[in-house]
Amino acid sequence: MTSSADWIAGARPRTLPAAVAPVLAGTGVAAYVDQVALVDLQWWKALLALVVSLALQVGVNYANDYSDGIRGTDADRVGPMRLVGSGRATPRAVKTAAFAAFGVAALAGLVLAATTAWWLVAVGVVCVVAAWFYTGGDKPYGYLGLGEVMVFVFFGLVAVIGTTYVLTETWEWPALYAGVGVGALACAILVANNLRDIPTDTVAGKRTLAVRLSDERTRYLYAFLVLVAAAAVVAVASATTWWALLGLGFLARAAAPTRAVLSGATGPALIPVLAGTGASELAWSVLVAVPLLLA
Repeated sequence: MTSSADWIAGARPRTLPAAVAPVLAGTGVAAYVDQVALVDLQWWKALLALVVSLALQVGVNYANDYSDGIRGTDADRVGPMRLVGSGRATPRAVKTAAFAAFGVAALAGLVLAATTAWWLVAVGVVCVVAAWFYTGGDKPYGYLGLGEVMVFVFFGLVAVIGTTYVLTETWEWPALYAGVGVGALACAILVANNLRDIPTDTVAGKRTLAVRLSDERTRYLYAFLVLVAAAAVVAVASATTWWALLGLGFLARAAAPTRAVLSGATGPALIPVLAGTGASELAWSVLVAVPLLLA
């Protein structure tokens, strides 16, 4: 019988900062551009956006577990436990959990759409479809080297800009810049994960971007994404307040995982890089959002 601890592990809690970060960043931008006091901010909308983001992340994780499990991709893993691959849960149960998480995201999203703009429903549908077909379906795009592109778009640009929009109902350039920074670090999490899995993914026929680029170039890509995130801090600060440059403090947290990647860490040695990169993304959003909220 699958324990609650197994389900929590299967939800991959180390990846959840990637869901929290864009909402924090988007909320900070919204507070700054609307010049509203913290007590006057529509926090209930921000919380609903957080529910959407977290539920989508958990849904993606379970869907990935299910799809990779039934394909046998997770049969010989180096990383954390997978529910289907390890046999601790049936494929049907994990698939049900994935769609339950998507359902939670859909309900929260419907409330936001009803109180903001109904066209957001279409955005939500695209997000869920993209989440499922990352590793699901006959031709999952995650197996074609497009995973990083979709992570950048949905867990960076869409999540940040979307959060700002539901709070302001306007387009804001700082939200785009923040989306680039958050998206770059979200991509870095996936790059580190796929770098670790190059040997097993190659055998399983999973042509991730890391497999296509090879080990060395994937490591350079990781470092490049960290630099993009740093440049995005400067862009946000130039469009808002220079206090946002405090966001560059994320580099202190990003130093260790970047050093591990560039020094040639492999296999289990790359597992802490995932948590470190997630923490770096969360630090980026907090250190950028707080000055914007207080300004």
